[in-house]
Amino acid sequence: MVRLSVNVNKVATVRNSRGGSSPSVVEAVKVCVDAGAPGITVHPRADARHITETDVREIAALLAPMRGRVEFNIEGDPRPALLELVHDVKPDQCTLVPVRPGEVTSQAGWPSTTPRDSLGRVVRALKGVNVRVSLFVDPDDAPIRWAADLGADRVELYTERYARAFEQGDAAARQSFARYSHAAELAHGLGLGVNAGHDLDLDNLVLFRRLPHLAEVSIGHALVGHALFVGLDESVREYVDLLRG
Repeated sequence: MVRLSVNVNKVATVRNSRGGSSPSVVEAVKVCVDAGAPGITVHPRADARHITETDVREIAALLAPMRGRVEFNIEGDPRPALLELVHDVKPDQCTLVPVRPGEVTSQAGWPSTTPRDSLGRVVRALKGVNVRVSLFVDPDDAPIRWAADLGADRVELYTERYARAFEQGDAAARQSFARYSHAAELAHGLGLGVNAGHDLDLDNLVLFRRLPHLAEVSIGHALVGHALFVGLDESVREYVDLLRG
């Protein structure tokens, strides 16, 4: 079964828009776990516009007794402050993502031209403290081979291309899905696990859940948006049920 990792950034965004502590990110995590989510994702950015360091530490403490049942994934750019936090809380997985100044959300995966030395050291250091490392990449051969050369454990395929293609109709969706399938097969052949995320939802997952070797999808915006109408518990359950097929 494809595992769901719920990204709770949007809960923090709502909280921070007003200040204070409501809605509680930790309570949202509890609801997600109780509804059957086998994973939780956070992406603490340098400007702390949603998830904060305090959130990360509180979530880590909550999930610690559930280790082996619920995975904690911290994603972000490999800036010193984030890496220090990851090394301190030791999540199950760290997804390294390139960040462009001023971006609202991730816009692309790591280019294969990214210098290997410094990022390779980051990957080795994380693996040295038993943190699984995933690299956020586009569904292209070069960055997938680059990720394998760096010693990553997994890649997370950036799925915005697929989501936009899906909106254009069945033919475009299937053509894009074939491209992602090739990328997943290549990654698997190179010894990499396959994750995916960005703009996946209840509609486009019906096809995408069939991706070869897909281990995990990270979903936040669509899931939390759906929760505004059906409740967070029900939204998580719908995604979990869909991924179970």
